[in-house]
Amino acid sequence: MASSWYKIMLKKIATDKAPSAIGPYSQAIVFGNMLFTSGQIPINPQTGSIEATTIAEQTEQVMKNLGAVLKEAGTCFEKAIKTTCFLANIGDFATFNEVYAKYFTEKPARSCVAVKDLPKGALVEVEVIAEI
Repeated sequence: MASSWYKIMLKKIATDKAPSAIGPYSQAIVFGNMLFTSGQIPINPQTGSIEATTIAEQTEQVMKNLGAVLKEAGTCFEKAIKTTCFLANIGDFATFNEVYAKYFTEKPARSCVAVKDLPKGALVEVEVIAEI
């Protein structure tokens, strides 16, 4: 059970401009002056489905989703400290980087790995740690 100071320090972030959680988690959590996002996949928040088919299109949707969560928390891409990126196919790395670089212009620390599968058959998932 979490102590009372822990509960006071945590703030859940939720916006309808990004997909709602598809499991028992929050879109993001603020702790102190730090934002920790959950991984975003390319779900269109208006339809609840993945509509984009290419890695470039899916990465653009992921960035729109992350942007909405960052904005709701009072921060932005420029204040990102660390990202973790998951690709269903490491062959998509170069195309993913082209889209990613348009958003993360300050070049935060990053890990990028290929994984066997992502939720809902997504090609990409990204999570962010940012300063508020």
